Amino acid sequence: MGFNCGIVGLPNVGKSTLFNALTKTAAAEAANYPFCTIEPNTGRVAVPDERLKQLALLAKSAQTLPTQLEFVDIAGLVKGASQGEGLGNKFLANIREVDAIAHVLRCFSNEDITHVEGEINPLRDAEIVETELMLADIESLEKRMESLKKKARGGDKGAIQDLTLMEKIFQNLSDGNPARTTPLSEDEVRRMNFMQLITAKPILYVCNVAEEDVINGNSFSKLVFEKAKSENCNAVIVSAAIEAEIASLPEEDANEFLAELGLKEAGLDRMIKAGYDLLDLTTFFTVGPKEARAWTVQTGAKAPEAAGVIHTDFQRGFIRAETIAFNDYIKHGGEAACKELGKFRVEGADYLVKDGDVFHFRFNV
Repeated sequence: MGFNCGIVGLPNVGKSTLFNALTKTAAAEAANYPFCTIEPNTGRVAVPDERLKQLALLAKSAQTLPTQLEFVDIAGLVKGASQGEGLGNKFLANIREVDAIAHVLRCFSNEDITHVEGEINPLRDAEIVETELMLADIESLEKRMESLKKKARGGDKGAIQDLTLMEKIFQNLSDGNPARTTPLSEDEVRRMNFMQLITAKPILYVCNVAEEDVINGNSFSKLVFEKAKSENCNAVIVSAAIEAEIASLPEEDANEFLAELGLKEAGLDRMIKAGYDLLDLTTFFTVGPKEARAWTVQTGAKAPEAAGVIHTDFQRGFIRAETIAFNDYIKHGGEAACKELGKFRVEGADYLVKDGDVFHFRFNV
């Protein structure tokens, strides 16, 4: 399991250029005119994790298999999208299907690249997109509440409960706030997640800056970071142009290029880390002579759920999980030494997966 993240934003902010760099493909055409991305482009990218390489080296694994993340490049949004303007209907349908949103904001000036609103203003751009998404959610809730009212009048307890929750979210949206900011209980949040509201999805703001601003950002990106902080969201600084260049280079040359720019890691790595934090994901490993592999589960998942990520039979017939913490595995030189030193643990169905756990699952079906 990885996560499915939709890359959204106004036209000409660098979405497709960033997507191409992230996936190292030319699947999404990057062009200087609106709507160059007509259909959503989906690309999978490996999650870089140095721990996997270390495990594979110790276990003499024949191959390494990192976990995969999925990015979806979605057509640019314009004002009136909630009413079908531009490619609005298609945009809104596609964005409902993703788990999280990477909202790319243009934080660079370039007279050769047109801006649909005429000038650079990332906060205004964010508001345009956010407003359209909130209007779409309001329309969606209005339709659902209308049908629920009839059931609620008939005494249907479930309908009454759902209607009360929807009215609370609807009011917050009407006040100009995204659904995710509605004060809700844990149970209400769980129920809201089934409503497929666009503004309930976690969001990551991606500040696309010029090469010279990639380390410290600029006045535009600072405004975006302030906005993200006020909304309890994350933000990252990326230069899509730099990422595109890195993607075209061999790994060794790419590392040298990053060093010359004063960067320790590529923008992709920053987006992945922010994305993991955004969706509260945890990585665990399986290691053997054939392969060392990274897997992803939701933080708080129990051992049988982790087993199920590998194969449904593992979860269905779960007996126990044999596990070693990553740091112990590396420190003591592998599984055999960890067993001798008492670092090898046997855990049951209630065990909560910890980041870096090295698992071997026992099951019977």
